Amino acid sequence: MMLENNNKRAAKVRRTTSETQVTVNLCLDGAGKAAINTGVPFMDHMLELLAKHGGIDLELNAVGDLAVDAHHTVEDAGICLGQAVREALGDKKGIERYGHALLPMDESLAAVAVDISGRGCLVFDVPLPAGKVGNFDTELVEEFLGAFAGNAALTLHVRLLAGKNTHHIIEAVFKGLGRALRSALEIGDSTGGVPSTKGVL
Repeated sequence: MMLENNNKRAAKVRRTTSETQVTVNLCLDGAGKAAINTGVPFMDHMLELLAKHGGIDLELNAVGDLAVDAHHTVEDAGICLGQAVREALGDKKGIERYGHALLPMDESLAAVAVDISGRGCLVFDVPLPAGKVGNFDTELVEEFLGAFAGNAALTLHVRLLAGKNTHHIIEAVFKGLGRALRSALEIGDSTGGVPSTKGVL
């Protein structure tokens, strides 16, 4: 998939370490198209959901030391996605800044709130009943979200209100994040100003 940005809010990020190689190409003003390949199928699925429900066009490719485990790959994907979002936002003029979603997924219900504040912060209150979904270590959800929030310089609160099935819970979180981001990223200030009394975000 090749993204056609046409002066839309877009960014490309590449990160290379001794553990991973990650590339991200995104457009915030997209249609939810995704081409994801991290080598971690469950993570690919969650990122596709995030892009779809966030209205973000996203290409993300990662090659990591999966023979060790998926930790470095998932964390670095979060780092790069966060950096790309921050870069694509530019001066943040006109954005709504805040977004939230109450997202049901069958028996699960997740509350997600975002503030594009210029400050990275994650509050994660999501008990996960199972340590794995397939081969995926579920503790990596928090690792990914922390890396994403810190590098996007946004405040992210995630709370589980109901849920028993770990797959459903995580899916609700990623869909909820997409919907919350979609609201926060929207251009809604007709004056084109920065939504802060400080004048900057």
